[in-house]
Amino acid sequence: MPGMDVAIEDVRRRVGSAIFSLVAGADGPAGRERLRDIEGPRNFPLRSPIVRVHADASMFVGGLSALLLQSLHPLAMAGVAGHSDYRGDPWGRLARTSHFLAATTYGTPADARRAVDTVRAIHRRVRGVATDGRRYSASDPHLLSWVHVAEVTSFLAAHRAYGADRLSAAEYDEYVAQSGEIAAALGAREVPGSVAELRAQLDRYRPELRGTSAARAAARYLVFDPPLPFPARGAYVPVAAAAVALLPRWARWPLRLPWLPVTEATVVRGAGDAVTRTIRWALSAPPATDR
Repeated sequence: MPGMDVAIEDVRRRVGSAIFSLVAGADGPAGRERLRDIEGPRNFPLRSPIVRVHADASMFVGGLSALLLQSLHPLAMAGVAGHSDYRGDPWGRLARTSHFLAATTYGTPADARRAVDTVRAIHRRVRGVATDGRRYSASDPHLLSWVHVAEVTSFLAAHRAYGADRLSAAEYDEYVAQSGEIAAALGAREVPGSVAELRAQLDRYRPELRGTSAARAAARYLVFDPPLPFPARGAYVPVAAAAVALLPRWARWPLRLPWLPVTEATVVRGAGDAVTRTIRWALSAPPATDR
């Protein structure tokens, strides 16, 4: 029925616009249009693995999982707790992260350099002393490498679980190498170049990781008490459950997050697949002007 099709398409477009605006902020739509219209070379070719991974709806799950995993490093978590307004302005922080990923993944080399320079300038101001007395700095190459390893581990796991366009083993290695170029530009020195190197580096960080009170508080906030109106939490629950399920088993207890293997393999996996499919469907709607 033509009328029903138009109504469904309108709902799809409205939902997609709401999701995109929430993630990318008020300037997101204009930025997306500019990136679509770029002529000439981009930082990465349009069909390269990093573009395919970062453009997929699985990033919603992978991004949340990355935040949880990153919090296990006490110095990284101290920097977030002391300098990031993740409770007061969570959507602003998300929009800034979204802009950085978009500029470095889909933009021109000049776009990527500007985004990297902006983040490096912010990092230079983020320094202090953790509760255990150790000094930290967001510009520390070792901490930058940890943040990168946690992100790529989580993005990779999410794409393998929920991505629409699965990659080959060689392409996943290329994804790790391409994302490492951005990490190196930010100042990271220990940058893995393949999936095997990524896993090995994650294992090397494990002795440094533990669940601090700040990390557990962040996990409770992100998983159980997100800054969303009650009606929207119904859609968030499967995203959060899927994000927790992607974490390595050893990462659960330090954050006081459950490990339910049967439930995660059935209910959570099915719900995660459904919500990423729905997000993908909504975000692929063309703008009203294209109709």
